[in-house]
Amino acid sequence: MKKLIVMLLAVLLVLTPLMGSAALADDLTIGLSFPSLAFAWFAFLEQAVLEKAEILGVDVISLEAEDRVDRQMAIIEDMIIAGVDGVLLVPIEIEAVVPAVEALNDAGIPVVTVDRRLVEDAPVEILAHVGADNVAGGRNAGHMVVDYLVEKYGEPRGVVVELYGPPGAGPAIERSQGFNEVMEEYPDITVETRTGYFSRVDGMAVMEDIIISIPEFDAVFGANDEMIMGAIEAMEASGLVDLDAVLTVGFDAIEDALEAIDRGILDASVEQFPGLQASFGFEILVNYMREGVVPEEKIILIEPLVITTENLDEAEKSF
Repeated sequence: MKKLIVMLLAVLLVLTPLMGSAALADDLTIGLSFPSLAFAWFAFLEQAVLEKAEILGVDVISLEAEDRVDRQMAIIEDMIIAGVDGVLLVPIEIEAVVPAVEALNDAGIPVVTVDRRLVEDAPVEILAHVGADNVAGGRNAGHMVVDYLVEKYGEPRGVVVELYGPPGAGPAIERSQGFNEVMEEYPDITVETRTGYFSRVDGMAVMEDIIISIPEFDAVFGANDEMIMGAIEAMEASGLVDLDAVLTVGFDAIEDALEAIDRGILDASVEQFPGLQASFGFEILVNYMREGVVPEEKIILIEPLVITTENLDEAEKSF
């Protein structure tokens, strides 16, 4: 499966000379700005960039933003002052960071976004966006939930808990969109949505409240693995929930989630191949700066894959 994705991406990257581009150079410094190392997903993404940079002989200034928009704006401003050749950006919020990208445009510094795409009508120019199709990933999770309910009740009905990410974050919006597109097809399925801010601690706290207010539910979809792992901890600690009778689905396929799937604690997680996203986006920047070329496709989306015990070997991260 991963080989197929890599081949498809290689086909998409049809290199076209860009006449009159910025100075082409072998010695490059690229800035990497992303939300926070507190999230395992971003730690894996950073490592993928550093490994690709070593292979390509490129220097990297990598700075996390502590999940603060103001911090990310300041980091980008510092990168402009430092004179980086390009920026690989994972925006914390899809709209709030737009002024920082405008500043990069004004400085003539090319930008590639990874994972989170800027708001569609943003008055900025990016070289490319590489990310997962989060809407499709949400749909995949939704279909898995529906299949489970049909198996459990003989028809699509029941109560489903959705743990939503931070408002304003692109993946939170898109994953929920895809998930609810599926849920809305079945009027006998009730969806209770709560915000867990992509945090394990918040996911646990929210789940503790849900267990009290909604004592009977059939499935829990966490829009990232941190939230679903926190929710599982809350369910286990409560002594009130039979985990064998509740379908649990996460998103990101981080190491903890894969181990939980292997142990039978978590049912599934949606893999979005962060290493592939990051390394491919980085390579686009390097090819542009060194060869003066751009990808034929400006928006490159990777099809997510639902990981269960049956296909653990297809997950990008080892554990």
